[in-house]
Amino acid sequence: MSSPASRERLGLLLGFVGMAIFGGTLPATRIAVAEIDPIALTSLRTAIAGLCSLALLLVLRRPLPPRALWPQLVIAMLCVAILFPLLMSLGMQRVDASHGGVVLGVLPIATALVAVAVTHERPRPLFWIASVAGAALVIMFALRQGGGALAAGDLFLFASVAVAAIGYAFSGRLTSQMPGWEVISWVLVIALPLSIPAAALTMPSDISHIALKPWLGLLYVALFSQWIGFFAWNAGLAMGGIARVSQIQLLQPFVTFALAALFNDETITLQILLFAAAVVVTVAISTRTRASVAPAPSKQDREPPQLAAS
Repeated sequence: MSSPASRERLGLLLGFVGMAIFGGTLPATRIAVAEIDPIALTSLRTAIAGLCSLALLLVLRRPLPPRALWPQLVIAMLCVAILFPLLMSLGMQRVDASHGGVVLGVLPIATALVAVAVTHERPRPLFWIASVAGAALVIMFALRQGGGALAAGDLFLFASVAVAAIGYAFSGRLTSQMPGWEVISWVLVIALPLSIPAAALTMPSDISHIALKPWLGLLYVALFSQWIGFFAWNAGLAMGGIARVSQIQLLQPFVTFALAALFNDETITLQILLFAAAVVVTVAISTRTRASVAPAPSKQDREPPQLAAS
């Protein structure tokens, strides 16, 4: 039997793997949307992940979720499997992955705000101050990068943060009723009646003209960002403890920067690094101040933090 210490170390390792997988989402999406339409990318991404989820659930003979959980699953599906990847893909058509890494860095704060509303918590004033500061930093960054105006890409990214926060908060509640990998799998299976027809209708007419790299980007976001990443991340949370493992996600913007520089040939400026570091500080403060005073939630309201950008 493994010791508690070794189980915690494995949880931290799995959490790091999940964070690194999600850190590659924006660079891979940026590569894919160069030649694949965002609607087609979203449809194909969700359909591929959904078919893999269906196969796994059938092989393991998992029963259907209780009927009472289906409304939450549908909300999570619309937000996590459809709206978030679509809006994020539209944003990645217009801005660099490193730019998106700063904007989506505020997603944990947005998720916490939704969770606070859902669970009726009463965090300290410092939580609200940090949350407002994080949002203000991201808006300020977008304005500086856009020459004093918000670009269309920023608006799509802000919208993706909003819908993802709702989806992650509801997904988090569902993990008190079933394993995290099963939550994301059922979410993707429920999306199949929408994603398969949409994929068939939006599939590029001449796929031979699309280079290999966009296809690899599609496979990455479908298999890893949309599906496997949640396996590692949620297992890490369960084994290493939510409080410790969730802090690993603070590294995610910097993983995105490194991968964007390597695979997208993007230049990571000092301004980007400074704004990202400042956003990470506000996320850390908001997370700690919320966790330190949150009341003991009921089984239905338990909400482990989900990762920022999948």
